[in-house]
Amino acid sequence: MRFPRAQANVSARTDSGQESNQALKENQRHADDICHRFFEYESEVGQKMMNYLPDQFRGELNPDERIIWSGRPQQGLTLRAADIFMIPFSLLWGGFAIMWEGGVIASGAPFFFMLWGIPFVGLGLYIIFGRFFVDSAQRSKIYYALTNQRVIILSGLFNQNTKSLDIKQLPEINVSTKANGKGTISFGPSHPMAWMYGGSGFPAMGRYYAPPSFELIDDARSVYQQIKQLQRADG
Repeated sequence: MRFPRAQANVSARTDSGQESNQALKENQRHADDICHRFFEYESEVGQKMMNYLPDQFRGELNPDERIIWSGRPQQGLTLRAADIFMIPFSLLWGGFAIMWEGGVIASGAPFFFMLWGIPFVGLGLYIIFGRFFVDSAQRSKIYYALTNQRVIILSGLFNQNTKSLDIKQLPEINVSTKANGKGTISFGPSHPMAWMYGGSGFPAMGRYYAPPSFELIDDARSVYQQIKQLQRADG
């Protein structure tokens, strides 16, 4: 008399097991679908990042290297701290040179004296006006990138120069920011005269006195924090 009940219990347990297995399969398919969509999304995001990446960096990255941040310095004509000194000096120099050259021409002095003053007039005009355009042109050719391995700086008005610094071996890092968030991140100690030659329009001076830097970038403090996080992760 108990056999039918036992068979019913076995049947119930079998049905319950089948339902459980079916539920597990459904959950597995759901998990696989989520993973598939995630990897598709990750691939799409990675592709978009590569599309946004400036062409200049496409040949610079190692196979296992990825871009964390990329940017450029502020574009166009801009004033710097050095202009507090440079503008008055340029006006004095240029004004004196122009007046001297004008006086020589008006006095009918020998042609040699007229030629002698031309370089001084040219230099005066350059430091009054020309240096701003040279500085702007230089910044138009500068690209910055922070990867999971390196700091990369591409520059060069006529020929591309690449400077690469290992994240693990970065020297002293300094950041200075303005109220609008723009700022400069310097990699290494600065020469005491670096502030005066920054943006002076004399490239050799900048290379000699100033350390490698992300100059005049947006949201400099955030980029600085990303660099510190990468250093802590590698440490």
